Amino acid sequence: MAKVVKTAISPTREQDYPEWYQQVIKASDLAERSVVRGCMVIKPWGYALWENIVNSLDGMFKETGVKNAYFPLFIPLSFLEKEAEHVEGFAKECAVVTHHRLEKGPEGGLVPAGPLTEPLIVRPTSETIIGDSFARWVNSYRDLPLLINQWANVVRWEMRTRMFLRTSEFLWQEGHTAHATAQEAMERTQLMLDIYAKLAEDYLAMPVVRGRKTPLERFPGAVDTLCIEALMQDRKALQAGTSHFLGQNFSKASGIRFQNAEEKEEFAWTTSWGASTRLIGGVIMTHGDDDGIIMPPRVASAHVVLLPIFKNPEERTKVMEFTANLSKELTDQFYDHKKIRVEIDDRDIGGARGWEWIKKGVPVRVEIGPRDIAGNSVFVGRRDLGIREKKSMPRDRFVAEITLMLDEIQKNLFSRARIYLKENTHTIDDSKTFYDYFTPKSKEPSEIHGGFSYSHWCGSGDCETKIKNDLSVTIRCIPLTDENGDNGSCICCGNKSTQRVVFAKAY
Repeated sequence: MAKVVKTAISPTREQDYPEWYQQVIKASDLAERSVVRGCMVIKPWGYALWENIVNSLDGMFKETGVKNAYFPLFIPLSFLEKEAEHVEGFAKECAVVTHHRLEKGPEGGLVPAGPLTEPLIVRPTSETIIGDSFARWVNSYRDLPLLINQWANVVRWEMRTRMFLRTSEFLWQEGHTAHATAQEAMERTQLMLDIYAKLAEDYLAMPVVRGRKTPLERFPGAVDTLCIEALMQDRKALQAGTSHFLGQNFSKASGIRFQNAEEKEEFAWTTSWGASTRLIGGVIMTHGDDDGIIMPPRVASAHVVLLPIFKNPEERTKVMEFTANLSKELTDQFYDHKKIRVEIDDRDIGGARGWEWIKKGVPVRVEIGPRDIAGNSVFVGRRDLGIREKKSMPRDRFVAEITLMLDEIQKNLFSRARIYLKENTHTIDDSKTFYDYFTPKSKEPSEIHGGFSYSHWCGSGDCETKIKNDLSVTIRCIPLTDENGDNGSCICCGNKSTQRVVFAKAY
């Protein structure tokens, strides 16, 4: 009989991937469901991960001249109505405020009172409200470019929610810029996409495909939308960041005008770009295993957890002194230009303590007992190598090599994810093979899908819609660098095609 391997998460990814995902969030103490429908409470361990993502991204933004600001949560309905395609794209997701106070009703309960003269939309995105400010801030070409970002929450009234991936309220950043020329705006659109790709690959260890959205998948009101797409372990795509060239559509709607060098009035060219707490879901599904999340060191909530082991007060004193000194030696060092983050867990809860940190995905676990102290050593486990791979190391060597160890973990996670992406990306030219690729092989609840398919597409929205209706598969992007690009036949209709696109099921 085969030996059953104990895992911390049940069900496993293979047994039921969607439920595995929910259980990882719970077991790793990242977040929990709120009493408010479709919303979540991000707990300290999860919020620390988000803060590290924020700090990394914010620094990259500021290096390009972007400055942070804040704009109202409430947007007048009339603002959204100024851009027809925009309001149509978000209408079904809008939460609307119609009253400004409560009062006691005839039966004693509270009822809405004081209707507003104009309904307010709870921010689903801020192009229109920020455009209103830009219209006042921009008068001359000397005021451009205007490069603004805000860190905020947004509300999109989703029917089906899943923590981090799709919730009614979520945290994000949204950048908005205004430029004197279309060329400048397009360059900014590409630049921000490159920053998102750098965050995903260099910090989250999550390889991505950079591409352009089709007209049907484009941001409502945009002229062009660029995106990064990542492959999760269930072989579904996750859109991890988008950057939009808005042309002059929103500047005309909001009245963002400027006087050019020839003293002629023009409308500005604008962009917007955003990434959200969905990235945490991406980290879970890119690196997690059947024992919990695995955090890439460059964004991990903590780099090292120290687990002192003792049996009596005398041992405790010696072990805790050793642990405190080791912690100081570690936190005095820098990894990725920031101090190494260390947790000390001295709770007396037996083996459950180590399992908790395994589930939380801390990159390095260090056990310290009297025998380790006697040998001036530590017992080290790396989360990326599996929970049973632990070894004794001389203390001084461990301290000297901790940054190298964290680098190795970061590179190992990226390498594994990149291999997985490569193994589950296929060039498919035959329609039957394509349909078989995306058709579930069984009705088991695991929901493991095909992967990425590089296939020809003729450019027809009808073909795109047919495949979506038949298979729940969408064109994730038209790759910006298409190494497979050549002439061929559309995977749907067979007509002439000059481009391959990335098809996948997606979150």
